[in-house]
Amino acid sequence: MERGLALEGFDPDSSTQPAQAFRIRVAESVKEIPFHQHRKGQLIVALHGGITCEVEQAMWMVPTQYAVWIPGQMLHSNRATTNAQLCFLFIEPGAVTLPERCCTLKISPLVRELVLRLAQQPQDEDDTPARQRLIQVLFDELPHQPVEQLHLPMSPHPKIRQIADTLAGNPQERITLAQWASILAMSERNLARLVVKETGLNFRRWRQQLQVILALQMLTGGATVQHVADALGYESTNAFITMFKKSLGTTPGRYLATLTP
Repeated sequence: MERGLALEGFDPDSSTQPAQAFRIRVAESVKEIPFHQHRKGQLIVALHGGITCEVEQAMWMVPTQYAVWIPGQMLHSNRATTNAQLCFLFIEPGAVTLPERCCTLKISPLVRELVLRLAQQPQDEDDTPARQRLIQVLFDELPHQPVEQLHLPMSPHPKIRQIADTLAGNPQERITLAQWASILAMSERNLARLVVKETGLNFRRWRQQLQVILALQMLTGGATVQHVADALGYESTNAFITMFKKSLGTTPGRYLATLTP
């Protein structure tokens, strides 16, 4: 069943079905859902484009072929790219064993197709044997999806938010810590301490984590390695590949090959 990003008023907690799936096509007019929560856990699968979820003072940027898992009762907001295509999978608490904290999952082709198949079925057919078998296979596979560290530690501190919003919106800008300190009217030492206090990472690692996430969003969306290197402001493609390999342990090409069915 295909719906808009806001699910047009649908309340996932109105049903006790073990799993409900919806295919989402993001329109220009509705690209963001403000903070909300529901009893059911939610798996958001990116089919095309990307989605950014803010949960637990962290920003989870989900590229194509990944998903973010949001346990029930957890406050979160969703912001999708225009024309993104997603799947929302709502799971009844206790129906399947999944992480207790929000995380990014690398979704196998099988799980992706199972979620899509479930989304195609009428929501009122919850008692059919075929639907029950489909959900059981999905629940058998979900706990085996590997967790990926594709989140950016976030903070409500206005200065950290300003840096993050600027870096995400203009990733090619290579603003140094010293330059940010000048912009924010702080000493470089105090800003460095603030970043570590609020995010748990130093400025270089924090910015690099954002670049890795943005790179994956672009690469899984079809961009070339050279285009991504340019978009992130690297002086050369080799410099970008070196950063990517240090962060994920492999080159962009080899990493993408692992996503191929």
